[in-house]
This record gives sequence, C-alpha cells and structure tokens, in this order.
Amino acid sequence: MDSTERTLLAILKNMDMTLSTAESCTGGLIAKRITDVPGSSAVFDRGFITYSNQAKIDMLGVPADLLEKHGAVSWQTAEAMAQGALKNARSHVAVSCTGIAGPDGGSEEKPVGTVYIGVASSDGYLNHFHHVFQGDRDAVRLQTAQQAIEHVHNHIRKVYLNDEQD
Repeated sequence: MDSTERTLLAILKNMDMTLSTAESCTGGLIAKRITDVPGSSAVFDRGFITYSNQAKIDMLGVPADLLEKHGAVSWQTAEAMAQGALKNARSHVAVSCTGIAGPDGGSEEKPVGTVYIGVASSDGYLNHFHHVFQGDRDAVRLQTAQQAIEHVHNHIRKVYLNDEQD
C-alpha cells in the first residue's frame, strides 16, 4: 500500500470530509486501495463500479446523449461520473475513471492505455486528467488507480491546505 492513501485519508479525516469513487476501467481497484487502509471507513463513503454505459446512466446520472456524443472514454464522461458520484454519495470529494485497459478496444484516436480521471468536490471544483498509460491490462489499471488517488490527494492539499507541492 502506498503512503499516498494513508496521507489522503488522514487529511480527509482531520477535515471531517468524505470520499467516493466512480470506476469503470479499474473495476473497483481505487476503492480497494482506499479501503486497504485501516480506519478508511471514517472517510470512504462508497464506490460505484459502472462498467457499462447503462450503469453510468442509472447509478451516476451520466446523460445518455453525452455518452452517445463523446463516448464512454472521454473527459466529458469522466467529469460527469465524478459529479454523479459526488451527488449520489453526498460526499465531499469524488474521483472517477474511464478508459481502455486492453488488450483490445483501442483505436488510433484512443489507443489502449487511454484513461480519463475526473475529480469533483463539494466546493464546486471539477477537473479531468488525461493519461495514456503503457503496459498490459493490469499495468494500465494499477497506474490508473495510483494516478486517481494522487489527483485527489493533490487537489485536497492545494485547495484545503494551501499546499502547492507534489
């Protein structure tokens, strides 16, 4: 387990904030890494695993027309997933991911390893991060989970602790 998870959870606990996840390509790996930390129940509210488009629509309120226009693997979908998790979990911070872990499913425009991570918080913050990870399916999923946790950690440190360092 990485110390980033421990640090993030300690900060959230000290600030009396909660975290939720909305995952597609990682299938719950982000939530697993968070809940591997003892005491995580004090801040981790819930995780949504929304592998299909219908699950994204039903569980997170991602608009069907957004999925039709931009596709499941897009920054628009990542942001909508994060917003949906934030709203439906009533948490303070939410992180989402959608991508192509492989080994197939990629295209010239969106090759295997393409991932979008969304972060939303109750203060109105909404952002997305685009990555193209290398490696096999497991490697892409592991890198996605790590980056998602780091993006949330960096947001919390910057906005709530006024800490601009990485």
